[in-house]
Amino acid sequence: MHQNRGVSNDRSHSPDQAGRRSATRQTTARTALLLLAAAALYQGLWAQLAPRSFYDDFPGGMSWIAREGTYNEHLVRDIGGLVNGLAVVAVVAAWTLGRSVLVATAVGWLVYSVPHLGFHVTHPLGDTSMQAINVVVLTSQIALPLLGLLAITKRPSPAPTTSRPHVHPSATRAL
Repeated sequence: MHQNRGVSNDRSHSPDQAGRRSATRQTTARTALLLLAAAALYQGLWAQLAPRSFYDDFPGGMSWIAREGTYNEHLVRDIGGLVNGLAVVAVVAAWTLGRSVLVATAVGWLVYSVPHLGFHVTHPLGDTSMQAINVVVLTSQIALPLLGLLAITKRPSPAPTTSRPHVHPSATRAL
């Protein structure tokens, strides 16, 4: 009779497949984090380098911010700097895929993006199609940092398939 000596005929848990899954998770995490950083830098650099233009024209000439109140250069530049800071942290997380920085990136982005989305849902734009696009973009700022956490999630290992002979506890006492 053939005994199973720890070799599984189930190839779904092979080291090659586990390595490919891990590489796919890492690539997905890096891509998500770099997309997040690119979007943040678009906003942040514009706000810091040309605050009046950002206030008057964001996004892309639609003047969403100017409708909200009086221009404040200090506030616009500070917000730009904060968003740039989030972008830098996302780039570092994408580069290193370190557990602590991935978690910090996700938490930092969620602290920023959940209330931001909440504001825009409760204060919708007049143009329904633009509101829909805005909600999708802002929702991505919640989803992308969570996708970044894929780099640290692991699928549970399968149960061992080796069969071991049963040894009665009294057999070990004699030693």
